[in-house]
Formats: sequence, C-alpha cells, structure tokens
Amino acid sequence: MLRVVAVVAALLLLPTPANASSSHEPRVVEPVMNCADVTGIHLPGVTIKSATVTSAGAPAPYCAVTGTIAPNNTIVMRLPTQGWTKRYLQTGCGGLCGSSTINYTQAATCQPIVDGTIASATTDMGHQGQNDGSWAAGNPQAQIDFAYRGVHVTSVVAKEIIKRFYGRSPAYSYFDGCSDGGREAVMEAQRYPDDFDGIAAGAPASNIVVQNTFHHAWNVLANKDAAGNYILLADKLPVIHNAVLAACDGLDGVVDGVLDDPRNCHFDPYAMVCSSSASCLTRAQATVVRKLHDGATDAFGNRLEQPISHEWGSELDWTLFVPSAQGQTTFSENIALSFLRYLAYFNVASPSYALTDLKFTKASFWKTVQTSLYLSATDPDLTRFRRGGGKLILWHGWSDQHISPQATLNYYDAMRSTMGGRAVDSFARLYLFPGMAHCGGGVGPSTFDVLTPVMNWVEHGVAPYKIIASKVDAGVVTRTRPVYPYPAVARYDGSGSTDDAANFVAYTPRTSSSVGYRWLGAPLYTHGYQGECRVVNGKLVCSPDRLIF
Repeated sequence: MLRVVAVVAALLLLPTPANASSSHEPRVVEPVMNCADVTGIHLPGVTIKSATVTSAGAPAPYCAVTGTIAPNNTIVMRLPTQGWTKRYLQTGCGGLCGSSTINYTQAATCQPIVDGTIASATTDMGHQGQNDGSWAAGNPQAQIDFAYRGVHVTSVVAKEIIKRFYGRSPAYSYFDGCSDGGREAVMEAQRYPDDFDGIAAGAPASNIVVQNTFHHAWNVLANKDAAGNYILLADKLPVIHNAVLAACDGLDGVVDGVLDDPRNCHFDPYAMVCSSSASCLTRAQATVVRKLHDGATDAFGNRLEQPISHEWGSELDWTLFVPSAQGQTTFSENIALSFLRYLAYFNVASPSYALTDLKFTKASFWKTVQTSLYLSATDPDLTRFRRGGGKLILWHGWSDQHISPQATLNYYDAMRSTMGGRAVDSFARLYLFPGMAHCGGGVGPSTFDVLTPVMNWVEHGVAPYKIIASKVDAGVVTRTRPVYPYPAVARYDGSGSTDDAANFVAYTPRTSSSVGYRWLGAPLYTHGYQGECRVVNGKLVCSPDRLIF
C-alpha cells in the first residue's frame, strides 16, 4: 500500500484559524439571521433574488444565495448554516466565463470544503453564456467586468452579505481558480491587493490576449497546407509521444512515462522522417511538430510568444488543436476566433473575421495586443499584495496543452527580477506538475490540494513545501509524487516503488534552464502598463489609451 495515505491524512487536518485558537472567540460562528431573510438585505446596486437552505452538491446544509450586482454580474453564494469557520473562498471561472458555478479547483480534500464549513461564492463576470465571444459586441461594460471588475465587486458584495448573515466579517478570505480563473486570481493580487489574504492561481491565462490570438491561431495555421488542409492528424500523436519518451523519459533518472522538466528534452522530430512504417512522419508533418512545439514566429524568426509553446511529453493532449479528420474545427480555432472577432481590438466587432486575417508580423502583434492594458494580468510588481500580508501559490501543469507553462514561468521570472528573489520568496511559490495537462488530467499525477497550503501559510505562517500529487485511475490512486517549489524537482532516492511519493526527495538543479524569455511581447511583463477603463457614450475608453514601451 502506498505510504501516501498518512500524508493525505495529515493534509486533511487543517488547523483552525489562528485568531480562533489564540483568543476567546468561538472556533465557529453560527448565523444571526434566517436564510430566507437574506433576500431582505439591501445593498447599493445589488439585487438578491433567492436564498434557500439546501445540501445540493455539498456535505452539509448551506444557504444558497443568488443575485445580481449591477449592471449584470451574477453572484452565487454558499453560506454554511452551521459550523462556519470564519473563512471565505471565492472561486474563479474558466474560458470566457458566462456561467456561475462554484468550483473548488484542486482543493476537494481541503478540510473546510470536505466538511462544508467554508462560505464561498463565484460570479459569471458580467455576462451569460455566448462562448463565441459575441456577448462583448457593443457591450463595453461586460468587457470591463470580464477583465477585472466582476471578480472584485463580487468579493466586496459577498463579504458584506457574510457580515450581515453571521454578524461578523470573514477572518480570512481566499481565492482559488484555474485557467481564466487563474488570470482572475493574479489580476486580483495586482489590481485589488486587499480583497484576498491568500490566492491559489492555477495555469493562469494571464497573458490572455497573446494566448487567445497568436498562440491559438498558430496552433491551427501552422498545421495547414496551401490548400487549407491539415497536415498532421491526431492518429500520429501517440507515435510522436512514444518517440519523445524513448528519447527523453530517462533523463530524470526514472522511466515512468513522465518528464519532470521537459525543457531538458531536446527531441528532434525530423528523426522520425521515413517512409517504411507506421511510426514515420513525413517531412511536412515533422515541420508541423517542430512549429507546434516552438510556437508562433514571424517570417524572420522573431518570436510572437514565449519560446516553447507546447512542451515535449504533452503530445497526447494536442487533440485540442490537432483534429482526427479533415474538415473538423478545433478548440484552438474556436477560442482564437471568439477573441479576434470581439475582444482583441478596442470597440470592434467583426463576426466575419477569419484566422487567415491575422498577420504574423511585428506590426500586427502590437496592434493586436493593445487590449492587454485592461485584459491581461502580467504586471510583476505585487508589492502592495505582499505588504498587506498576502500569500500566493502559482501552479501549472508541465504538459498543459492550452496555456503554455512558459507563460507562468515568464511571469514568475519577471516577479523575481522586479521585486527581488528574497521578497518573492516571502510571499509566493511556484509549483510545476510533471505530466499534468490543463488544470488536471494528463499522463502524470494531477490530483492534489493546493488550498490547504495557502491557508496554513496565511493563518499560521507555515510556508508551503512539497505538495503530494496523485494519479487516479477509475477512482484508484495508482501513483503519488511530491512536487516541490520551483526550481526544485523530485528525485527518486533509489529504493522502493517509483509510484510512491515517499521514495522521492527534493533536488535543485545546479544550472538553470537555457530557455529564456526574449521575445517580442516581453515588455508586457513589466510594471505599470495596466489601464483603467470606463464606458463613454457606449464605447470602451481606457486610460492610458494604448500600450507604450
């Protein structure tokens, strides 16, 4: 039996809030009003539509609250009717949002969630549905709410409702999100550093404009021939993946189907070019593989995104943008078009925009990424968040097929360059999960609890160290592996099962990766570019009105 059982059990024993154990306050707080009476709470710009007691989707009864925050932000809350531990958790929303479902990303084993004693909320960020991006057409306020305002006002309103319901404010407030939820998390630390005490930001879509334009458009166009047909189809992905593993799996000392740092893998897809077996690639297919790995460039080789768009070892999940048959439309095409048509450019709605309209040039790049000044969350100076006592855990899967882990590494590197390594170490950690795909899944261990370490750091000053990730197949844990704060990696100690986290130790490589962050959009990872936006005569107006580097 895996020795991780004891580790998991220990993680579940999350201590009570520090102020509860060190004062005469009760450990838990009970409501001071009936759930149904929450609809009678009057707050400016807020309409509370319903408040009913239920246990749906939770281990204990809670008051389910729904409402709107003007002009059009849906708010959904869960307020425990018994045993509230004075904690508030706001969860993020993925994609282009448009829905309001509380989702405890990579936190299902966190004790206050397990026993239903944490108050929580989320928002649809100012619009409902319309995942094609058309909600943004002629709706500048929805664009602002999606960019940054919706999450902030939800935090303010939710904490006021909690104060009325329980007769006191939360002792600690947290945010947990992945993908766009990760962008929302980092945006909060940048723009509203007092909203949350602790933040867990997974696979953050922080550089959302570059990601949803050049990155995803390249995924599609790099795989098209002159006639518009796909060159590489999904049936070749397992073949490519097996070749990558044959070349690089043993570099970390364990042959287990997972690369602990894929930057160390220097796979050459042209070595697969032949014509005699099913394991061959044509030269054109090998070129596509190289382009998909390396990422978008212009005709002169200038990089339009961070070096390494898709890490080696992630090939099985390239089905996000490599179709199984001709004529299919991939996720990458859909997300790029939704953004390019309605969000990439100020006050422009262009429903007929085609991917081929995007030009991979320097001029086109800077024209396209101007909306980063309000949509992106790449400002590396989190001094205000740090000074307020905030704690941040960034995490990303090494095999993320949607958002490159290099974007998060670029941000973390910019944080350290801007704030200094010692300052960053005092409040932030980065975890990279080998073999994990976007927010979960993949070939590596991808189930873990990131919220408990954040809470222990905030409430007890215990800085996080290793996080135990599990590989779960059909409900059964088949492998566990420790993940250490970057740049440390897990190394097998030479004894026992390589599927048991207990047999691995931390190792910090003596030399850092040679992959750097010299690319056209590097200035986006600097302090001071973010603008404030408002609606003027039905148009989106931001100050400053353009990026200047």
